[in-house]
Amino acid sequence: MDSVRLEFERGYEVDRWRVIGNWVLAIPHLFILYVLQSVRSVLTFISFFAVLFTKQIPEGIFNFIVMVDRYQWRVTTYTLFMRNEYPKFEFDMVAADPHSDLATFEIVRQDEYNRWAPLYKWFLAIPHYVVLVVLGIGAVFVWIAAFFVVLFTGKWSEGMRSYMIRLSRYGARVFAYVGLLRDEYPAFGLQ
Repeated sequence: MDSVRLEFERGYEVDRWRVIGNWVLAIPHLFILYVLQSVRSVLTFISFFAVLFTKQIPEGIFNFIVMVDRYQWRVTTYTLFMRNEYPKFEFDMVAADPHSDLATFEIVRQDEYNRWAPLYKWFLAIPHYVVLVVLGIGAVFVWIAAFFVVLFTGKWSEGMRSYMIRLSRYGARVFAYVGLLRDEYPAFGLQ
């Protein structure tokens, strides 16, 4: 069982105008996401010291961080015109996804964390950063191609959408590790 789960269950058809309209309609979500990510950064900083001194991340802090990541995933699927359905303004502070949306994200909370890991995780993740940058460049080209595919056909290509989801899943594993939410070193690749 994966400790970080990110899924998107929806058909490939999307209204053609979504390639231009979704990012405009997502502006309220993007503003809220910006505020939530600012709070998340502060809570990650607090988590750093909590793990160092107690080997724990308080459950409320953990749940809030996962909620922000879940909200970000839902907004991302909408902004990248992968769906017609407008994401809900939903802020369930639980680690397990309530499955109230097509885009699901959850992280299993550990009972105890490695006390010293916050001091070196960022360094061990450098190879992952390099891979994510290379794959992210590829994602830009996939997104540009998908823009025209959806604009002319009204449907995402299965391979293109799969690439974007798998890249997001890989990024989520890496950032759960670096963000102190999981101690196991993430596997390389688009699984």
